[in-house]
Amino acid sequence: MSGVSDLKVTCRRGELSLVVVLLLAGFPLLAQISSPGNAPPPKANPQTILDRAVEMYESKKYATALLAFQEAAAAGKTEAASYLGVMYSAGQGTAINYDEAMTWLRKAAAAGDSQAMCNVGVLFYQGLGVPHRPDLARQWFLRAANGGNNQAMFNVGAMYRDGAGGPADPAEAMAWFFRAAAEQNDKAMNSMGVMYQNGQGVLVDYPEAARWYRKAADLGNASAMYNLATLYDEGRGVPKDPAEARKWLDKAAEARAREDLGQ
Repeated sequence: MSGVSDLKVTCRRGELSLVVVLLLAGFPLLAQISSPGNAPPPKANPQTILDRAVEMYESKKYATALLAFQEAAAAGKTEAASYLGVMYSAGQGTAINYDEAMTWLRKAAAAGDSQAMCNVGVLFYQGLGVPHRPDLARQWFLRAANGGNNQAMFNVGAMYRDGAGGPADPAEAMAWFFRAAAEQNDKAMNSMGVMYQNGQGVLVDYPEAARWYRKAADLGNASAMYNLATLYDEGRGVPKDPAEARKWLDKAAEARAREDLGQ
């Protein structure tokens, strides 16, 4: 068995897939009527608006969150612009509009938001509203990765591994996976296990493959659980142990079911 890789290129924060309500009272954008004879209520602090918007977004109250993110973005909150890019790309609280998504993501990226840079890369990688340009996707992922985004680090590693958007370079892929794994990216850990198992960019090393699969599995990665099960089943890098193999297969099935349910 060669090991199962996590192939999905994605970025989080709402999450573009590859991979992207605040209470009505108290928000001047939504309730701007003042009582006769009273001074207008003070505008809410932009950070307060952003925090409420994130809360509503996480509660899936997208329509209200969208309005608040727009207000926070107008007040200069870069993170709000990044969220708006994700919402327009995913049709959350609004119709899908990739042009609008790219406008907001580029605005946030220009302000240094590495999550937005990563999601610009996703749009180019998937060809959503823009030409399918893996080469540009790789450039944007590199920018985000150099800005510290661990999901972008994984994406860069995957592109070097697969030769997407430029030449394949297994050693460079391994270096990026290692950087992402150091930031607790479970997909990168699993990918390192696969590369040690297959001898991609490194010598074949089954014990090291098992070590990385276990680290990823402990973080809930279903592919790593399956890969660890196969090593126990075949006795590669670990003692042959059918019971342990069955345990990890069952765990993998449970984890995959949770993923399918969006949990």
